[in-house]
Order: sequence, then C-alpha cells, then structure tokens
Amino acid sequence: MYRLSYAEIMEDAPDLGRERERAAFDRALGLLRSAEARGAAGQERTAAVGSIQDLWNVLIADLLDAENALPEALRADLVAIGLWNMREAGEVLSTPERSLAALIEVNTSIRDGLQ
Repeated sequence: MYRLSYAEIMEDAPDLGRERERAAFDRALGLLRSAEARGAAGQERTAAVGSIQDLWNVLIADLLDAENALPEALRADLVAIGLWNMREAGEVLSTPERSLAALIEVNTSIRDGLQ
C-alpha cells in the first residue's frame, strides 16, 4: 500500500491536510477530555496521553524534515511546543494525580490555530 507523504498531501490539497490535522487533534483531545472528566486512571489515562504523544511524534518528525516548507522560525516554535507536550505527557504519566488540563488547553489552542 502506498502512503502519501505529509508534504505531498499539503502540496496537493492544503485544505485537506489541515482538515486531517484538526481531526487528529480532535481525536486526541476527545480522549484527554474524557479521561480528565472521568478522573480516569490506569490504561484509559495512559491511552489518552499516548494519543497526544503519538500525534506530536509525527508532527515533530515532519517539522524537522528538511523538505518542510514552513518558515524555519515557525517550525522551531512548533517543535518547542511539541517537546513541551512530550515532557508534560511524561509528567502526567508519572504523576497520576496531575491534571490533564495543561495538555488539553495547549493542544486546543494549536488545533484552533489550524482553522
């Protein structure tokens, strides 16, 4: 099966690419919000946090790709946000009583910026 690269999708259909990015954030945010609202622990919380980690792993890899067409300063800022997400996710996983609110707030802002 052939998978289009992120750059190819964005070149051919930037609106579709942004829509997919928003959908990925929506899915991850839905899991985080559900886990936070229910006070979930264990596997549900881990899966919710893992979803945002997976998303940022993909985004950071793309942002670090030399063929990424975004301005270098914007790419650097987004990578910094991604690294913060990864650190915060690690803290949340190692401290079960820690709220998911910061992850939800930051990622909601990023998702909203994709409009």
